[in-house]
Amino acid sequence: MGVRLTEYPLRETLAGELHARPFETMCAPEQASHIALLTGERTVEEDIRHLAVLCRRYNAPTPDEDAKHHIADLGAFRVRWERHTEFCTYTFYRQEPVEAPFDNPVIELVPSDWLAAIPGEVFGAVHLTLEPQDTPNRQPHELARLFGGNSLVGCRVAGGRALMFSDLRLHEDRFSRILIRDMGLNERQAGRLAQRAFELNSYRLLALLSLPLARDNTLRVNRLETQLAEVTTRMAEGNGKDSEAELLGTLSDLSAETEGIIADSGYRYRASRAYGELVRKRLEDMRQERIEGLQTFTEFLDRRFTPALATIEAAAQRQEELSQRAARVTALLRTRVEVGLAEQNRGLLESMDRRSHIALRLQETVEGLSVVAISYYLVGLVRYALKGLKEAKSLPLDLDIATGLAVPLVVLLVWFGLKRVKRGLLRDE
Repeated sequence: MGVRLTEYPLRETLAGELHARPFETMCAPEQASHIALLTGERTVEEDIRHLAVLCRRYNAPTPDEDAKHHIADLGAFRVRWERHTEFCTYTFYRQEPVEAPFDNPVIELVPSDWLAAIPGEVFGAVHLTLEPQDTPNRQPHELARLFGGNSLVGCRVAGGRALMFSDLRLHEDRFSRILIRDMGLNERQAGRLAQRAFELNSYRLLALLSLPLARDNTLRVNRLETQLAEVTTRMAEGNGKDSEAELLGTLSDLSAETEGIIADSGYRYRASRAYGELVRKRLEDMRQERIEGLQTFTEFLDRRFTPALATIEAAAQRQEELSQRAARVTALLRTRVEVGLAEQNRGLLESMDRRSHIALRLQETVEGLSVVAISYYLVGLVRYALKGLKEAKSLPLDLDIATGLAVPLVVLLVWFGLKRVKRGLLRDE
C-alpha cells in the first residue's frame, strides 16, 4: 500500500499494552524467589537505576528508561522485574535439581548489598519450587514438614496438570512457601501458573492494606455518629439552651472531620476493592480441583479474606452514610434557621409598615400646621399691605374687616399651593 495514513500518536503503545509483561517460561525442576515492594507512584526512575546496577554487575542488558518490565539472564540466575502502579516486583529464577525444595532458595544467589539497598518496603515475599512429576510422593506428614509443620492448603490446578501446596504463612526467613508439582504442564503453562501464584499472594496482601485503616476509622466513625445523634436530639428538643449558630458550628466541625476521613481512606478502599477482584480472578484462572483432606485456596481465602474485604467495604459505606446524614441534618438546621429569619423579617416589615402609617399621619398633621403657619404670616403681610393703603387713603376700608375677609382666601391659596407642590414631588419620584 503506497499511501501512508496519519496514525494516532499512542497507537503503538496501546497495541503493545496487550503484550506487555509476558509470562516467564518455567521447566521443572526450577526454583523462584519473588519479592513485592511498596514503592509509591513516583519512584520508577529509582527502581530502574537500581535494577541497572544489578544488570551491569553481571554484564547483562540494562532496562530502558521508560521500561515497565525487564527480564535478564545473569548467569547463575535470571531476574524478572515488573513495575505496577504503587509497587514493583522482582522474581529470581534458577533451574536445577533440588532435594529439599526450600533449603537453598534462589534469593541467596543475589548480592546481599544490592538487596539491602533495594528501594521500597517488602510486603510480599515467596519462595516457589516447581518439581517434576517423577519426584517421589510424599506422605502428608512429610509434606507438612516442608512448611514447618503448619496446616496446608492444596489442590489440583490447571485442569489437573499440576498440584499446588502452601501454608500461606511467613517463615523464619520472612518468606512464604509454595510448592508446585508438574503433572503435565508445558513451559508456558508452568510460567503462567507460577505468575498467578505470585500475583495471588501479592494482591491478597495489597487488598488487606486498608484493613487496619478501616478498623481505626470505624472507631472514629462510631464517635462521630454518637455526636451527630446528640446534635439531632438537641435540635429536636429545641429547649433554647443551644443556639442555631452553636449547632451549626458543631455540625460543620463534624462534617469536616468526616470528609477528612473519606479523603484519607477513599483511595485505599477503592484499591482494596480492585485488588480483591484481581484475587478472585486469579483463583478462577487456576481452575482448582479438591484434594481429599485439604482446603482449596478459594476455601481458605473465603474463611478470612472475604470477611476482611467485607469489613473494609462496610467501613467505606458507613463513612459515606455518615457524610450524607450530616449533610441532611445540616440542611434541616439551615432550613430552621431560614424559617426563623423569615419570621423575624416578617415582624420587622410589619413594624416598618406601622411606623410608615404613623409617619404619614404625622406628615399630614405637619402639613395642616404648615398651612396655618404660612397663612398666619401671609395674613400678617396682607394686613400690613392694607394698612399701608389705608394710611395713604387710597382705599376707604375697615382694616379689621378686610383682614378677616382675607384670612379664608389666604388659607385656601396656601392649601392649594402645598397640594400642588406635593403632587409635583410624587410625580417626579
